[in-house]
Amino acid sequence: MAKANKTEKATVFQNPFLEALIKSSPGMTAFTYLSIIGIEFLINWYYGFVTSWQTGVVLYLSGLFFWTFAEYMLHRYVFHWIEDSPIQQKFHYMVHGFHHKFPIDEDHLFMPPVPGYFLGALFTGIFYIFMREWAFVFGAGFITGYMIYAAIHYSTHKFKPPKMLKGLWRHHNMHHFRYPDKAFGVSSPLWDIIFGTMPPKPERRKKQEAVETASS
Repeated sequence: MAKANKTEKATVFQNPFLEALIKSSPGMTAFTYLSIIGIEFLINWYYGFVTSWQTGVVLYLSGLFFWTFAEYMLHRYVFHWIEDSPIQQKFHYMVHGFHHKFPIDEDHLFMPPVPGYFLGALFTGIFYIFMREWAFVFGAGFITGYMIYAAIHYSTHKFKPPKMLKGLWRHHNMHHFRYPDKAFGVSSPLWDIIFGTMPPKPERRKKQEAVETASS
């Protein structure tokens, strides 16, 4: 994993047009994903897929919760998929490696609009294959989960943590600066706990470092 640069900004593409396409901002991100959520609800309303508010609430919250699982899996197995192949290493840098190298580059902290709309449509299509008419309310919850993740992720890199969320800030910083193979959850450590990728606790970490020092 590349050493973090805490002052400079990343340049992923030398082509200025392509580089502009992968930049985003909080306002642009909010517009992009709120519009996707709005489209999801509009499709559901227009076709009358889910009319029971109880069913709608369950589907929406289920989609939101499912995002936390998708976030963990994508981060661990796609964003941190690193092989010896130069092509694969370039892919890794383009989708995530540059963020580890330039962690406070705010222009690249969000999924930009063009791939965002594409991925929103892709995930909704996948949900539709398995869930049919339930897919759109579920998808709206899923995208809401992404927005919560994006807000937390942006905040961990730009602001001091509020007291109640200090644990999330610490968790993500451990991933960036100490354990890139652990702490994959950003909006929640739940799946790190379930799959055994939590960073070592301070006491255990000290013992581990002492053993490594003694054996080196």
